[in-house]
Amino acid sequence: MNIIDRRLNPKGKSLPNRQRLLRRVKAQVREAVAQSIAGRRIAEVDADKAVPVPVHGIAEPSFRKGSDGTREFVLPGNQKFVKGDRIAKPPSGGGQGREAADSGSGEDEFTFTLSRKEFLDIFFDDLELPDMVKRRLKESTATVPARAGYTVSGAPQALDVLRTMRNGLARRLALRRPRPDELAELESLAAEAEAAGDRATVARVAEQIEALRRRLRLIPWIDPVDVRFRRFEHRPVPIAQAVMFCLMDVSGSMNEHMKDLAKRFFMLLYLFLDRRYKAVDIVFIRHTHEAQEVDEETFFRSRETGGTVVSSALQVAIDIIDERYPVDAWNIYIAQASDGDNLTSDRGRVIDAMSNRLLQACQYFAYLEVDDPPADVWEGRSSSSELWRTYQELQRPGTPLALRRATAAAQIFGVFHELFSRDAVS
Repeated sequence: MNIIDRRLNPKGKSLPNRQRLLRRVKAQVREAVAQSIAGRRIAEVDADKAVPVPVHGIAEPSFRKGSDGTREFVLPGNQKFVKGDRIAKPPSGGGQGREAADSGSGEDEFTFTLSRKEFLDIFFDDLELPDMVKRRLKESTATVPARAGYTVSGAPQALDVLRTMRNGLARRLALRRPRPDELAELESLAAEAEAAGDRATVARVAEQIEALRRRLRLIPWIDPVDVRFRRFEHRPVPIAQAVMFCLMDVSGSMNEHMKDLAKRFFMLLYLFLDRRYKAVDIVFIRHTHEAQEVDEETFFRSRETGGTVVSSALQVAIDIIDERYPVDAWNIYIAQASDGDNLTSDRGRVIDAMSNRLLQACQYFAYLEVDDPPADVWEGRSSSSELWRTYQELQRPGTPLALRRATAAAQIFGVFHELFSRDAVS
């Protein structure tokens, strides 16, 4: 016996069935989301899309009889077998099995569409900005509505019916409000006395009935003093100030494939910050032999190119930190994407900017090196790039610097998760 809830969603509100299904197939959905990212364009990363889930992840719970003991049963319509015959197991390959075969039919994957919210929740489920601390609260502190007891006045939609009825019951019991059955009993007694011609009893009972009715009028079922409304007050919540610097190399050595990888990485980072954090500033810096701060549109779509001087981008980040983001008040994060090429003469300036300023100021520095895929699947990069070797020299225990490489769009998801997982920096 299978138990399946097929109730329609009442009044457009979602029943918890969908959430329970997502929890059951969370591992399969997460894997499907990772695979779907590789095939999406940057603008479609967070769009609604059907995600296939292997059928074994959606089997309905069922009750089955135990296999213990001896069971005898009759199959309706049977004209071939008699009691005691053993029925051979059907050969594999036909029917509705789940195994591969050269003939027969099988079961398709289960497919459903994730909403934007569900997609981003699953995609960014186990990610966070490492080592976030509250160095200072923002001057414009955010507020959230919070329950603050009850009040005797308020909007109708804030009426607390349960509390109001409870107060009315307590008041009626305290004032000994007559019950309806007491009045009915006296009216019945008066009718019996009048039928018997007992005028004295009728008069006495009539006085009692009038007294009860007067008390009923004086002690209403619900009194204005019983009414209670839910009270809310806006309470300030602490917000950790944080800024993310996005540094992207757009020099001539970065071909379209490398730029696409870098843009995919920063698009995921942008969605991640927008989804998980409400108070994170994002600074976009593009650099060739020169660097400048740009807006989001220019950062992702401008086709400017030129030479390569990495220290120019690092220096612009330092200048912006000095001007707008003091270290004692802000959590500073930096993400950089480059092909690793840099002038040898620029090496000293990069080391100085990183070791003396940025690594001391920031909570986390994530470097992604992009490259063309190797011509042979067994062929790796022959040697490390200039910038990779420079950053490797700066890595020390406790240094908030993480390095990763990517050569294909399908790797961006995994690299992003490695860089921003909760234990990325211990």
